[in-house]
Amino acid sequence: MDYSIRTIRADEWEKTREIRLAALQDPIAHLAFLDTYETASERPDAFWKERAEGGCETGDGNVRQFVAEGPDGSWAGTITLLVERPSDEVRFGEAAKVDQTHIVGVYVRPEARGTGVIDALFRAGVEWSWTLPDPAVARVRLYVHEENARAAAFYRRFGFVATGDAVAVPGADGAKELEYELVRPSAGAGSGAGA
Repeated sequence: MDYSIRTIRADEWEKTREIRLAALQDPIAHLAFLDTYETASERPDAFWKERAEGGCETGDGNVRQFVAEGPDGSWAGTITLLVERPSDEVRFGEAAKVDQTHIVGVYVRPEARGTGVIDALFRAGVEWSWTLPDPAVARVRLYVHEENARAAAFYRRFGFVATGDAVAVPGADGAKELEYELVRPSAGAGSGAGA
């Protein structure tokens, strides 16, 4: 793999926007994202600047966006993690019962798929989750559309386990997002495995 995995920088808002818009044009974007290309492409520069500032290493610490960067500086993939605490407002799904992170915005460009980029991004995200200061994160969770078999297969291969919880997809009659989790190895009993 010729990519380095790192956290985005606050001044990389244009690259942050570009990879998000590319992700939203993927043929399965309707299964993978709650956002649309049309909506995202109309957002002002201020939105993307704030997004990059929030996801960088010097941001507020509740969001972290990782990218796989090629030798030429291009971004081949991305993953974002949201810190969720039991006292936080619910963003999606159930309220956090434990301190956890929530993976969102997973995307790897087609030409980088099968090269290990997704594994490296997930390792970076999970490792970052386990290093968060007290209270320690007990699990990493994510949701996957019930019809997104490719993504679900990767999550299971990486060690995520379906929790049995599901939520309705906003605006999609009857469609469900299934919750998967990876439990911190030192968290004791439960599903999942360390990465």
